[in-house]
Amino acid sequence: MSRKVDKSDAEWRAELTPEQYHVCREKGTEPAFTGQYYDLKASGIYRCSCCGESLFGSEEKFDSGSGWPSFWQPTDPAVVGTEEDRSHGMQRVEVHCNSCGAHLGHVFPDGPRPTGLRYCINSVSLEFEPKDH
Repeated sequence: MSRKVDKSDAEWRAELTPEQYHVCREKGTEPAFTGQYYDLKASGIYRCSCCGESLFGSEEKFDSGSGWPSFWQPTDPAVVGTEEDRSHGMQRVEVHCNSCGAHLGHVFPDGPRPTGLRYCINSVSLEFEPKDH
């Protein structure tokens, strides 16, 4: 398992942009089709924008048509956690970074094979690290 990152609210506010803070620490969401990574096709690793943990690889990314970066699995199942989310009158499964607790997005059971899952992730909760060629 990865390292645990424990920071105060004041430290998170000082380190993150207002949008990152809202999404990652207050469980907000960015509008569909507005994030910088929803249609990115480059090879590389998507890391947590709060702590740098490696979360998803470009090999697991697919175009879901949802307007958010979508992945069929994380790089390692231990790096992300899930919990029930009944906010906004919906029943969903929230996805968060297990290292720092950042809200990433939600996971749905309508993804491609082999997992059948769609990790629908906010771009602002990610930092993309291109693969060196």
